[in-house]
Amino acid sequence: PTDDRVYTMYHGTNVASAKAICSEGFRQSAGGMLGRGVYVSRNIDKARRYPLDTEDHLKVILKLEVDVGKVKKIDSQNHPLRLTWHDEGYDTAWVPAGCGMVTSQLEEDCVWDPERVKVVDITKLFGSVLVSMPNVQGGESPKDDRRYIMYHGTDVQGAHGILTQGFRRSARGMLGPGVYVSRDIEKARRYPIGKPENTKVILKLRVNVGRVKKIDGQDHPLRLTWHDEGYDTAWVPRGCGMVTSELEEDCVWDPERITVVGVEEAPSSKMKTTFLAMLNPN
Repeated sequence: PTDDRVYTMYHGTNVASAKAICSEGFRQSAGGMLGRGVYVSRNIDKARRYPLDTEDHLKVILKLEVDVGKVKKIDSQNHPLRLTWHDEGYDTAWVPAGCGMVTSQLEEDCVWDPERVKVVDITKLFGSVLVSMPNVQGGESPKDDRRYIMYHGTDVQGAHGILTQGFRRSARGMLGPGVYVSRDIEKARRYPIGKPENTKVILKLRVNVGRVKKIDGQDHPLRLTWHDEGYDTAWVPRGCGMVTSELEEDCVWDPERITVVGVEEAPSSKMKTTFLAMLNPN
């Protein structure tokens, strides 16, 4: 993982712990192979193995967005910083796949600060039901100056323009001019409204939200003027009645705060490959 990037990662846990994480956030483990921290992985197969002593029907895999900060590679049990990487100014310890540190030979990451780890979805639930997940998919307010994984729904022509020229601020909208995005992919799937499903594309983004203003009513005094008051992003929380879908919506004033990092969905695998090649020409 590259320093200061946001990555999709996974955490395997049980039902009771998943409820606690989604309502109260992660907490540092007391210990582990890399010392204290939150243990996660970009490889979902790694997360599937945990908790080790729990039956499959009680296991939950949480999908996360992780701001890794400064990363230190730890590739052996006798690495001098295996337990002290945070003392040396690192935010995440990374054990690469195949280095012999773990029996599974799969990647492992340890993040020191739980605030760098956010639950965005439940990727796998083995036959159990979680009744309250307030922090999933946009329930928690985006924090100032943080970067988040978000999504933008468009069509093939729009995706081509964004990938070649970048985002452009819309002239209008519910929150005024800006780029409309959401941490909830279901919101992005609804756009563009009125377009056939076989023309839709969902772009995965990394968004530096800057200073955020919560807008939770059509009569909010800053609904259309939040940027004039020094805010970079307007955030409409889910369930506030602002939109019919009741899903989160965000409006980012400056397109330069948004980086396309992936193509989540496209009309065909061939088209998705084409768009990814445009995104990563080298």
